[in-house]
This record gives sequence, structure tokens and C-alpha cells, in this order.
Amino acid sequence: MKGLYRFAFILILGLGTMFYIPEAQAQCPMCKMSAESNMRNGGNGGKGLNAGILYMLALPYTLVGTLGFIWWRNSRRKEEDEVEVLP
Repeated sequence: MKGLYRFAFILILGLGTMFYIPEAQAQCPMCKMSAESNMRNGGNGGKGLNAGILYMLALPYTLVGTLGFIWWRNSRRKEEDEVEVLP
């Protein structure tokens, strides 16, 4: 049961950090200047640029999370198999 609480805590912490998205400041100066001028003129190009950056960032987090889950599940199964073999 303790492992379940630990897993739930890590899951909540991970989701919390993924969904806490401050204003994206990781743009090159030219892209940032272009997006800001577009926003000043009533466009929404900056929002699309930021959404695209966050969309591309989601794939590595998803892959790492999936690999971590598979590793955790396999190590847990290995521990259960070792316990079953012992009398």
C-alpha cells in the first residue's frame, strides 16, 4: 500500500508540473519580436507559436513517462515472481 501512495504522489507531482505552464519565454529574439508585434496588431500568432512549442514538448515527457511506467511494472512483476518461488 505504501508503494501505491508513493506512485500516486509522484503521478500527481508530475501532472502538476506538466500542467503548470507559465508564459513561454524560451523563444528566439526574432520569433518573440514577431509574435509580440502580431499580438499588438490584434493577431493571435503568438498564442499559436506558444501552443506549438508546448505541443512539441509533450512528446518527450510522454515517452519518458511511458518508459518509466514499463520499467516500474516489470520490476514489480519480477519482485512478485521472486516472492512466489520462495516457500
